[in-house]
Amino acid sequence: MTLALADWRRRVNELYAAVRVAADPQAAWRMWRAERDELLGLHAQSPLSEDQKRTFTGLTFFDYDPALRFTPELDPVPDAAPCEIDIGQDGIINLLPFARTRGLADALGGELTLYWIGGYGGGVFLPFADAHSATYGGGRYLLDGIKGADLGRTDAGSPILDFNFAYNPSCAYNGPEQSTAGWVCPLAPAENHLQHPVAVGEQSFHRPT
Repeated sequence: MTLALADWRRRVNELYAAVRVAADPQAAWRMWRAERDELLGLHAQSPLSEDQKRTFTGLTFFDYDPALRFTPELDPVPDAAPCEIDIGQDGIINLLPFARTRGLADALGGELTLYWIGGYGGGVFLPFADAHSATYGGGRYLLDGIKGADLGRTDAGSPILDFNFAYNPSCAYNGPEQSTAGWVCPLAPAENHLQHPVAVGEQSFHRPT
């Protein structure tokens, strides 16, 4: 299982590397969707159970909307206290707020905080929740440095935040509410709950009945 996890991370890193160099963001998004379907449906490290894999036919996404691709400015968050989040058997994850977006409020109903993941290696983490009834209530991820989820930067240094690439955390597919062995994930802090619906990216996972 250790080698399977290493393979999962390698494939995710390679996928996002391909997304970052793609000339057409929508074509990159289609490639990203196809690879995510394959990983979830077939890989040993998929958050889906074996029963779920047998009936899995693909994730549900909103249509691609280029208007929800942004390159916002970032304002530093000085003297911020880290957030400690219990993630079950994996212990405690420390998230240090380090920047706040500037330029998203009109489109999304609020700005977002970016976090640095504490611990060896670290990484940028951007979780958010929105007001759409078809998205996972615990929130979705856009950036996750540990998993290699990084959409790149502009030449001027602004982060690329393309919400079409928003995806569900593992607990959305198979969390503690479904299984005693379910996944426990860091969810979006209150400051990253947006007032507007964000009708792009991955929708809630519909489990077979």
